[in-house]
Amino acid sequence: MWIIFGSIAIIATLINLYMYKVGKDYKLTMALGLSFTALTLCAEYSLVSEWVKREDLSALWEVPNYGRALWFVTIVSILLNIAPILLERKGKK
Repeated sequence: MWIIFGSIAIIATLINLYMYKVGKDYKLTMALGLSFTALTLCAEYSLVSEWVKREDLSALWEVPNYGRALWFVTIVSILLNIAPILLERKGKK
């Protein structure tokens, strides 16, 4: 499930940046990009909690390295999705 949510988040973010570039209203796609990023994190958390419930230690050994990647991708998603707002404010000054 997290792969589906993550893919939708990436697509929404790219559409967000495109909409800003062509001068159309981008705020809905920005909200979708950020929302699906949050849903991706929730789905990943649910997956890891299932591993804990089943005591799947081999799967849990990979979580610390994967956590850093999730932090990085989330920060990049937030920055890319709010970039149009920041650029718009900079252009008005």
